Amino acid sequence: MRRRLTLTARLTLLYTLVSLAVLLGLGLFVLRVTNAHFVELDEELLRDKSRLIAQLVADSRSTDELARHLDHLLSSHEGLHAELHAGDRTVYDRDALGLAQAVQRLEGAVPLVEWTQAGRTFRALVVPLEAPAALGGSQPLVLTLALDIHHHQHFMQALTRSLAVYLGVAALASGLLGWWSARRGLAPLREMKARAQRVTARQLDQRMPVQDVPVELADLALGLNTMLDRLQQDFERLSQFSGDLAHELRTPISNLLTQTQVSLAQQRDAAVYREVLASNAEELQRLARMVSDMLFLAKADHGLALPRPERIVLSDEVRALFDFYEALAEEKGLRLALEGQAEVVGDRLMVRRAVSNLLSNALRHATPGTAVRVTLGGAGEETVLSVHNEGPCIDPRDLPRLFDRFYRVDKSRTHADTEGTGLGLAITQAIMRAHAGRAVAHSRDGQTTLSLHFP
Repeated sequence: MRRRLTLTARLTLLYTLVSLAVLLGLGLFVLRVTNAHFVELDEELLRDKSRLIAQLVADSRSTDELARHLDHLLSSHEGLHAELHAGDRTVYDRDALGLAQAVQRLEGAVPLVEWTQAGRTFRALVVPLEAPAALGGSQPLVLTLALDIHHHQHFMQALTRSLAVYLGVAALASGLLGWWSARRGLAPLREMKARAQRVTARQLDQRMPVQDVPVELADLALGLNTMLDRLQQDFERLSQFSGDLAHELRTPISNLLTQTQVSLAQQRDAAVYREVLASNAEELQRLARMVSDMLFLAKADHGLALPRPERIVLSDEVRALFDFYEALAEEKGLRLALEGQAEVVGDRLMVRRAVSNLLSNALRHATPGTAVRVTLGGAGEETVLSVHNEGPCIDPRDLPRLFDRFYRVDKSRTHADTEGTGLGLAITQAIMRAHAGRAVAHSRDGQTTLSLHFP
C-alpha cells in the first residue's frame, strides 16, 4: 500500500514549489532586464561611434588619413570593430573579420544585429554614409560597426550562476520555513487529535479547544463539540435506559419465578394452579406490552413514518376514549369533561394512542372528586390538545425528563395500583415527533397539564 503524505509534508512541498516558482520567475526577469539593459547600452555606444565615424569620413581628405583616424578610434575602445565598403570595394577593414558578409547572411535582420562566429559574439550596427569626393568614390559608403560583447556575456554567466546558487539556497530555506510554519499552523489539529484520542465510553467530557484555534478551525471544533455533546447525552440516556429496563424486567420475572417455584413446592388442587396461571398470565401480558412499547420506540428512533395520514376530528377521538375510560373514572370518583373543537392531519391510531396515554396518566394521578378536563384549541400556527388534572404538583426538576423512557416522578418505582410500564409518555413524545409536533408538561398551583402541540 502506497504511503500517503502527511498534511505537513503536503503544505511544505506546496510552499516550496510556490516559492521556487516565484524565485525562478524573478531570476528570469532579472536576467532579461539586465540583458535588455546591456543591449540598450551597446546600441547607444554603436550609434555614438557611428556618428563620430561619419564625422571622420566627412573630414578626411584621403583614404589613408581616414584609416589613421579609424585606427586611433578603434584602438581606444576594446572590442570595437569597423568596416567601410563602397559597393564591392572595401574602403577600410583593419581586422578582416568579414563583418559585412556576416550581417548580409542574417536575412531580415534589424539595424542592430547579433551573431556568433569563431567563439566570439558580436553585436553590430549597419549605417549608410555619404562618400565625400576626397575619398575618390561616387558610390555611397556602408559602415558596419560591431562590438565584441564577451565582457557582457561573462557578466551574464556570473550573474546566472549567482542566481542559481541563490535559488537553491532560497528553495531550501523556503522548505524549512514552510515546514516550520506548517507544523506551527497545524498544532491546533494535533491538539484536537490528542483530545479526540482521549474520548472513551468512560470519558465523554473531552471537548475540542475553540478559543485557542484559528478562525478556520473554530467551526470544525464547534461541530465536533456539538457531536460529542450529542454522543454524551445519547450514551447517558442509553445507560439510564439499560438500568431502567433491567429494573422493570426484573420485577415481573421475579414474580413469575417466585409464584412458579412456590406452586411446584408441594401438591396443590386445580383451583390454586388456575389462580397461579392467571397471575402469571397478567405478568406475561405486562412483559409483552413492555416489549411491544420498546419495539415501537426503537422504530421511532430510526424515523417513525405515518402509516395512514388523514384528517382527524380530535373531539370525536376524545369522546370515544371517554367511553373507554368512563368506568375507571367513576371508580376513582372523577369526572371527564371536553371543551373546544379542533382538527389535525395524522395517523388516527397513533393520535388516539397518544391521547389515551395522557388520559390514563391524568386519571392515575388526579385527586378523587375532581374533573379531568380535555381542552382543544389553537395557539398561533399550532393546534393544541391539553389534558388537565388536579393533584400533587410535579417538581420543576422532574418536568424536563417527564417524557423520558421509564422515568417516573416516584423514585421508589412501586406502582402496585397500576399496570403502567413507564413508557407511555415516551411513546406519546415519539408519536408527536412523527407528526412534526411536540409534547409539553406544566405543573403548578395544584394542577398538572400535559399538552400535545400539532403543526
